[in-house]
Amino acid sequence: MSGDEELQRLKAQRMAELQARQQQGAEQQRAAAEAEAQKQNIMRRLLTPEARLRLANIKMVRPEFGQQLELELVQIAQGGRVPLPITDEQLKRLLVQLEGQQKKRDISIRRL
Repeated sequence: MSGDEELQRLKAQRMAELQARQQQGAEQQRAAAEAEAQKQNIMRRLLTPEARLRLANIKMVRPEFGQQLELELVQIAQGGRVPLPITDEQLKRLLVQLEGQQKKRDISIRRL
């Protein structure tokens, strides 16, 4: 009997752990969705519709670069370095600058 009781206790403990993990996962997803909604709201205020479309296209092709660009845009807006909203032309100029920085970071390895 004690073996069955121990097995039932272990099963209940395992089930509770799984439920706790599932709840944490759901909370993390909810927090991520909220953060994404806030970011989109900020982008809506920072960018003209044409610039938002360009950013969306960039994020589809190069997601990491799109994330970097969004962070850069928020920093620029917070610093007051450009007038708001940012137009498509301003975004293009920023892209050229960021691409230049990306190329400088390339690392080449030579074998001796």
